[in-house]
Amino acid sequence: MTRYLIRRLLYAVPILIGVNLITFTLFFVVNPPDNMARIHLGVKRVTPEAIAKWKHEHGYDKPLLWNGTAPGGGKVTDTIFFEKSLSLFAFQFGSADDGRDIGYDIQQRMWPSLAIAVPIFVVGILINVTFAMTLAFFRGTYLDLWGVVLCVILLSISSLFYVIGGQYVIGKLLNLTPISGYDTGTAAAKFLVLPVLVGVVSGVGASTRLYRTVFLEEIGKDYVRTARAKGLSEARVLFKHGLKNAMIPILTGVVVIIPALFLGSLILESFFGVPGLGSYTIDGIRSQDFAIVRAMVFLGSALYIVGLILTDVSYTLVDPRVRLE
Repeated sequence: MTRYLIRRLLYAVPILIGVNLITFTLFFVVNPPDNMARIHLGVKRVTPEAIAKWKHEHGYDKPLLWNGTAPGGGKVTDTIFFEKSLSLFAFQFGSADDGRDIGYDIQQRMWPSLAIAVPIFVVGILINVTFAMTLAFFRGTYLDLWGVVLCVILLSISSLFYVIGGQYVIGKLLNLTPISGYDTGTAAAKFLVLPVLVGVVSGVGASTRLYRTVFLEEIGKDYVRTARAKGLSEARVLFKHGLKNAMIPILTGVVVIIPALFLGSLILESFFGVPGLGSYTIDGIRSQDFAIVRAMVFLGSALYIVGLILTDVSYTLVDPRVRLE
């Protein structure tokens, strides 16, 4: 397994370089350094001297990818891409265009994101797996039929409807929770109830249908028929044998989304005014701050690769037949 993990980590290096290069190219094709300077200095009455000064102060006065005037290796190293991308591999994110330390911002904003994402993840998994197993247990009955209909309805509704509907009904009409906002310490709990509820409910439809399909496929296999022939009850067949063997496809979808817990939800944090990493990314895109966008894309890519490796490792824990070589 050690060789496998080392090989996967080495594969991650060219992947991260490619992701960084694509992000860099797309950002500067749409928004070259001159436009960035005009946005930060103000569109009106910006002199060429002010633009050149802003670019020099922020390190955007060099060629993007290739410096033909530099000697030797400077043709590659004396560029914007090299100077602003190499430090990312040491998780040195640098400063935003307004001077803020991006690493410090990430450390501060990761906690509100985790405060929302972890309850959604844990409660969502418990509800979705339980609901799916209930439908599989009562398969072919009216409970299964109406459960599937409910799931189809839930997954057909836009996530924006859950956000706006939850804010209107629970926050405004019933006045049970604040509509938006955030606070520190235990006072933040009242602001987390509504976004967590919206996040759990919006994911029930799609996840339950997927897990129900997995359970139905498992309970139709030969080993389950053998277990039934030995006289085991249907509940024991489903909960002891079916659940264990259905864990691999479930883990495939579950472990991969763990990195997203850290990065936060763009929609939930933006609508509910939570100062997490999701809203931080949105703010970086709105202000055309390449340093923030680049840092968040790189961090998301690195965490996604870690999530995929954890997925492979988790296979060996639930199924001893799996070997990582």
